[in-house]
Amino acid sequence: MFEHFETDAIRIQTKRTGEKEHSTPLFLTSSFVFDDAEHARALFAEEVTGNQYTRFSNPNTTELIDKLCSLEHTEDGIATASGMSAVFTSVFGLVQSGDHIVSARAIFGSTHQIFANILPRFGVTTTYVDINKPELWEEAFQENTKIVYIETPSNPGLDIVDLEWVAALCKKKKAILIVDNCFCSPYIQRPAEFGADVVIHSATKYLDGQGRVIAGVILGKKEYIQPIRYMARNTGPSLSPMNAWIISKSLETLAVRMDRHSENAMKLAEFLEQSPDVDLVRYPFLPNDPGYAIAKKQMKSGGGIVSFVIKGGVERARKFLDSLKWFSLTANLGDTRTTVTHPTSTTHSKLSEAERLTVGILPGLIRVSVGLEHIDDIIAEVKQALANSK
Repeated sequence: MFEHFETDAIRIQTKRTGEKEHSTPLFLTSSFVFDDAEHARALFAEEVTGNQYTRFSNPNTTELIDKLCSLEHTEDGIATASGMSAVFTSVFGLVQSGDHIVSARAIFGSTHQIFANILPRFGVTTTYVDINKPELWEEAFQENTKIVYIETPSNPGLDIVDLEWVAALCKKKKAILIVDNCFCSPYIQRPAEFGADVVIHSATKYLDGQGRVIAGVILGKKEYIQPIRYMARNTGPSLSPMNAWIISKSLETLAVRMDRHSENAMKLAEFLEQSPDVDLVRYPFLPNDPGYAIAKKQMKSGGGIVSFVIKGGVERARKFLDSLKWFSLTANLGDTRTTVTHPTSTTHSKLSEAERLTVGILPGLIRVSVGLEHIDDIIAEVKQALANSK
């Protein structure tokens, strides 16, 4: 709509009502009325557009999707009740029994559960591939491969996938590429520009950015969003108007928030690189990070997540977390407040030890979602916790 990201994020909103409001109002209604019997028939026949029922659409969710389609440079989209409902609905809306998925091995723990334990009940199988072994990806494809699924950066190891390369492979193999863009937001990375067919977010994270609501979004090409929307309309993982309104308002500050998240995260990563208490630091914009060259090509900045391996394994990691004075210990991320978690014992605990090690989740790995507090205070908190966990 506008030339610049920030203006779209602020100025795209619902049509002003007769009340002449400046800010989009909340449409807290379960249903909508029809002009007459013919209007009702035409709406349900999808001959005209309009609102019927909030499980299908609502002005607040429509505003959110219109805004995100503009920001992600996608054609269409839907909003869902959570990030995991976005993951499941986007996949389940596109597959049928007998189909096959190729997935990066480094994915969120609950997404792994869907692929490994839920989809097989419906005759859908998955082959995992290592991000750092692209030469093996083509071998993973089968005649019935329908979807390729990736996160980049991955959670929590921050591995980077070359979007342009994997999109070209999917085009060659006639597979649909789904990209989880949660860690970046559309301000930092737009997978559709590199060939992704579907882009998903846990809007709970950076799109909200203040730890208030649970939500998900699915964006992409119309030909793929159409069957996904059919699945969502008939199974009901719809986003509430209230949560859609909150996230849409949050998008107005997304650019300035992501700039500060990235600035603080870079400085924390540089500090941790110099610490004798740390074995490894992962951050996409560190020059010696394995994904640095690709990250610089497809990301505007490094994002707000830093992962590091503390010396001393699980016990030292627990002592580090217990030594923190004001960081929040929570599984959430993307908050204005710095949050910390130990993936081995929390978000990825359902994976086997071998599965965790394969994707770089070492026993001493700690994931930090770097907040918007002053960087000097953030570094001081990490420094004292490192010292008090020995």
